[in-house]
Amino acid sequence: MAPSATLSADSYSRSYSTPTIALDGVPSFAFAFDIDGVLLRSSSPIPGAKEALRFLHDNSIPFILLTNGGGKHESARVLELSKKLGVPLSEENFVQSHTPFKQLVQGSEEVKGLKDKTVLVTGGDGDKCRQVAEMYGFKNVITPGDILMAYPSIWPFNQIFSDYYQKSTRPLPRPVDHDNPANSLKIDAVFVFNDPRDWALDSQVILDLLLSKEGILGTYSDKNGDPSLPNNGWQQDNQPALYFSNPDLFWATNYHLPRLGQGGFQASLEGVWNATTGGAELARTTIGKPCQETYDYAEKVLNKHRTQLLGGRGETKHDIRKLNRVFMVGDNPESDIRGANNFKSPIGTEWISVLVKTGVFRSGTTPEYSPKVIVDDVFEAVKWALKVEGWPGRAER
Repeated sequence: MAPSATLSADSYSRSYSTPTIALDGVPSFAFAFDIDGVLLRSSSPIPGAKEALRFLHDNSIPFILLTNGGGKHESARVLELSKKLGVPLSEENFVQSHTPFKQLVQGSEEVKGLKDKTVLVTGGDGDKCRQVAEMYGFKNVITPGDILMAYPSIWPFNQIFSDYYQKSTRPLPRPVDHDNPANSLKIDAVFVFNDPRDWALDSQVILDLLLSKEGILGTYSDKNGDPSLPNNGWQQDNQPALYFSNPDLFWATNYHLPRLGQGGFQASLEGVWNATTGGAELARTTIGKPCQETYDYAEKVLNKHRTQLLGGRGETKHDIRKLNRVFMVGDNPESDIRGANNFKSPIGTEWISVLVKTGVFRSGTTPEYSPKVIVDDVFEAVKWALKVEGWPGRAER
């Protein structure tokens, strides 16, 4: 897809002949902010971030935080972020990469619910992602560490991380017994909730499950490599569905160069899969930015939050007009900018991409996916958007 043209702030502002502020002062626009590289670098606020969010909060201009990060429950993360950024946040205006996985607990017309199934969860520190999954409503959650501690021979270099896993593992609900598959551990879905810490073990366990018969660990499907079947028989024997919570190859940390993220692990696993299967397709579902499903979910969260913020509650509840525009402020052209540019809002809201220079994007380079505008930081992004909208207030550092 060819990148769209990046405009200057002034030329973009002039492209709108009239402001979109209602007579009652209720904004018909809102913001979506990435976190790492936009509001925080590692765990410290980026200059101007606190002031930008405080201005929006004080003027009742709706915003959500939309991040490809995760690894903790939303309630814990918003508590941390509220303290660091100096504004009250809640789960009502916060979406992490794995937040949409909540929908898979009960399922839908297209996807069967996994509430009572056995799921493998990986990523994050210790078993925090297991705890998140359980808080979402998944009842039977295991980790690769659980399997390793019960069956150390599954990975020959198990001693390296044994002390780490001992602190967070639990007994398996069933044994791994490939000689008696009917009573053996069966996995119904695999979730990569956050960046894996032990790529080697996680890759091995996930590969074993993708090659298994019906998700029974320790088995090998006799359909694998069968040329008479679709995809030469690979993943054609009711193996568990594979889910990734984001595709980010890199992300911004306190190191001066971007570091590998969950997308790096996905690329590594796909490389091993290709070498194992001779290039068969790896069936998986990836959410997170820039995926349409994540932006669709985020827009629903934003509209619900906007209605609660501006429409009142109880006896004071009143209708508010449609959300016209969302300014997506991000540092990663591959996820933030690409996602906003490509998103097709089901309700006709326009998403405008704004790229900042405080994260993954390197100033002086040409991004593959061009934003509507490039600014120095999140504070300048908010100032620019307010000018575009003709907002009467002025944000000050």
